Amino acid sequence: MNENTNNNNAELHTEATVGEILRNARTTGRRKREIQTISKQLCIREEFLQALEDGNYKVIPETVYILGFARNYAMELGLNPDEIVMKLKREMGLVDVDDEDDNRDDADSDVTVDVPGEKWYRRVWRFVRRNWIWFVGGAVAVLVIAGVLVFLLMPRDDVDTPTTTGPEIPVVAVEAEPQYNVAVRERFGTDNAETANIILQAVQESWVKVEDRRGNTVFSRVLVPGDIYYVPDGDRYTAVFGNAGGVDIWVDGVLAPKQGGDHVRVADIALTPEKLLPAAE
Repeated sequence: MNENTNNNNAELHTEATVGEILRNARTTGRRKREIQTISKQLCIREEFLQALEDGNYKVIPETVYILGFARNYAMELGLNPDEIVMKLKREMGLVDVDDEDDNRDDADSDVTVDVPGEKWYRRVWRFVRRNWIWFVGGAVAVLVIAGVLVFLLMPRDDVDTPTTTGPEIPVVAVEAEPQYNVAVRERFGTDNAETANIILQAVQESWVKVEDRRGNTVFSRVLVPGDIYYVPDGDRYTAVFGNAGGVDIWVDGVLAPKQGGDHVRVADIALTPEKLLPAAE
């Protein structure tokens, strides 16, 4: 009886589209969930999640965004994210026939009965993913305490060394980075770090694209909280924010006003101090 049920579920899972799988996982079973609730938890707009369920991928701006949203959505619903992403790639025609056959064989070999250990692992991973900043902060605190203890326990000579006076060397002030609202996770555009007077930091998950005056894309990525990007120096760059309220803009160490609200897509943002800080003189 159990073998027949598992085989039937596997066949239905194979025949169903990615959107149908996501919708069934959200609306069936004991834990029925509203798409508005999941949208707030994942910081992904409702229309994007609805587009995934409807198979209307034109609503979402780029392929990397589609696959990233599908992976996060699958993990939130307790599905296998790798299987969902691969199935989505097949639906979008992003893999050839040979890769499709190999992945189908791997998926068939992975059809097993869900065990409590796997559910426990998923819950732990989900908890760590949501609270990663606390784990990082704890690790940094442990390292700082260890360094202080090592310094205090190191033997020191009691002999006073004579101090010599010489000509004073002028100290060159080094401009420090802004006091970010979120701890830095990863840096992008580091080649521009020494000359950049505009820095973008994600405080919520957001897609960010930067173009030059000819419309060429110089940066396009989904940033997660803590990621920063050094904008190249000059007045010829514009940006598109998928979640305008989730991006802090720092201009010469000063936090500029938000370019839009949470989960609002804003385009043609001029990345110049005059436009970002209109009141600055």
